[in-house]
Amino acid sequence: MDNNHDTQLTSAEMAGLWGQYVNDTAARSVLAYFLMTVEDNQIRTVLELAFSSSKNHIEFLQKLFEHENFPTPVGFSKKDVNLEAPRLFSDLFFLSYLKNMSILGMAASSLAIGLGARSDIVSFHKRVLADAVKLHKATKEVMMEKGVYVRPPYISTPDEVDFVSKQNFLGKVWGEQRPLTTIEMSHLFLNIETNIVGKQMMIAFAQVAKRKKVKEFLIRGKQIAEKHVNIFSEILLDDHSPATMSWDLAVTDSTIPTFSDKLIMYHVTAMIAAGVGNYGTAISVSPRKDIGLKYSRLLMEISLFAEDGANIMIDHGWLEKPPHAPDRNQLVR
Repeated sequence: MDNNHDTQLTSAEMAGLWGQYVNDTAARSVLAYFLMTVEDNQIRTVLELAFSSSKNHIEFLQKLFEHENFPTPVGFSKKDVNLEAPRLFSDLFFLSYLKNMSILGMAASSLAIGLGARSDIVSFHKRVLADAVKLHKATKEVMMEKGVYVRPPYISTPDEVDFVSKQNFLGKVWGEQRPLTTIEMSHLFLNIETNIVGKQMMIAFAQVAKRKKVKEFLIRGKQIAEKHVNIFSEILLDDHSPATMSWDLAVTDSTIPTFSDKLIMYHVTAMIAAGVGNYGTAISVSPRKDIGLKYSRLLMEISLFAEDGANIMIDHGWLEKPPHAPDRNQLVR
């Protein structure tokens, strides 16, 4: 049954396709470099899986854009990566990076599927989702085999179903708090992990970035990520729950330019955008007032940080504009 009564792309479909293309061209550049420096063959296999998926997505989208007379985004290319640069990351960093990127990929694809109308567009995003699920599974299997997969905290199994009967479930702004729910713990764990990966990535990027403003921005980002890890870990520790630990996500001492400053800034601002989404979701599922207030304060901090990053990209002509509606006021004038 053909449901494509109107073949014109909707604004949501344009947004999903445009974002997927730019993200995949960035991923292709980063993964190509990872493949040139990885040493472990098991990890190489997972990187090859991720690289192949991005390459296939790009090829499909280029044909689709041509068919739809839709301008192909510039995105990123070989000129944005130095494949001859020396090793910058440890092999275990690659696994943590892929694990987090696959989670973000699953979330973005699910949204695109939900908003898509045309069957061919929905089918494409389903394939992207399947690729992200496959990559996540493969990454976790390798991490478990190597003994470096960090599980969320364990708690005892509840004895019975229970309902909230007192207002103190919502907690207080300060003072003694009720124990964390499993949902609150899950989001704290996730946000600790993503900030640990982000911190290490910004350390590496700061070493190889060319421009002073970009370096300063990355150093500031590293400090913010470090602070957020400490705040989230403290909440877990105060609840007598173990905070997540990180393995050897080492960064080498290389200072040879590896990625273009444009790619570095895009990658960091995309990670910040994901962090904003993660914090917003965490606020919505964390009834305890103290946790919600902490997330709200940190959300404001990274939003202002993201704005500074966008200004740097605008100043250097690096910020590619997504498809947008016509400026009716300008057309009238």
